[in-house]
Amino acid sequence: GLATGYLAVLCGPRRALLFFGLGAILVALVLLVRVRDTIAWVHAEHAAHPVSVPLATASWRRSFIDVSFRNPRYRAFCQAGVANKVADTLVWVLFPIYFLQHAMGVVAIGWITGVYGAVWGGSQLWTGHLADRIGRKIPIVSGFFLLSVGLATTALVQGFALWVLAALIMGLGMALLYPNLVAAMSDTAPPLERGRILGIYRYWRDTGYAIGGLLLGLVAQWSNEILTAIWATVGIVALSGLWIALVVQETHPRSLDQRR
Repeated sequence: GLATGYLAVLCGPRRALLFFGLGAILVALVLLVRVRDTIAWVHAEHAAHPVSVPLATASWRRSFIDVSFRNPRYRAFCQAGVANKVADTLVWVLFPIYFLQHAMGVVAIGWITGVYGAVWGGSQLWTGHLADRIGRKIPIVSGFFLLSVGLATTALVQGFALWVLAALIMGLGMALLYPNLVAAMSDTAPPLERGRILGIYRYWRDTGYAIGGLLLGLVAQWSNEILTAIWATVGIVALSGLWIALVVQETHPRSLDQRR
């Protein structure tokens, strides 16, 4: 966000998109050459627990229905994925317009969104480690709480410094919930089904971009102001976190062993 803000000012939005896209392609090529495939570890894990982790025989359609709707734990995680991407859509789509309406320049907007992304990315180095020690549920619920607080702060305050602070809170919330939703899904997914189950979860999570774009766009157009869309997102995020808090039990294997 910060780099593209400066690039857009220096060389225009079109070239900024081109340079950033070329950089992403280069990184993808490096990963293709350097990163090892992980399927061997999946088969090793399955071989170590052949009784508790049976081979999947369900069809794709049945798996999609089970993960999306029938299994209450997976259903809760899928809706949580949608909710966090609705919030992410708000940040990347409507926040720039909102800040422009309050006389923020392109570089200032880049700093605000850049702080959000940098805190989100960097903080995952310890939020994942934390979840391996205390379990997944507390970080996930705490993350939704902080994300909703950060969104509400953005709506309530004025000024660059306070909006940067709100972005920091949102980034920390996303860092707590984002990797640990995936970890929680993985904890209870049989190894040979894990790719399929995570694929369904990721379908719903990333569909949140489309849902968020349509829903928040309609709310903003209907109310003729972005502030209403921000408050709608606060409600969505808070209710999603409450759903996780009430429905989902801890999934971390170490915590389950201790409970037994």
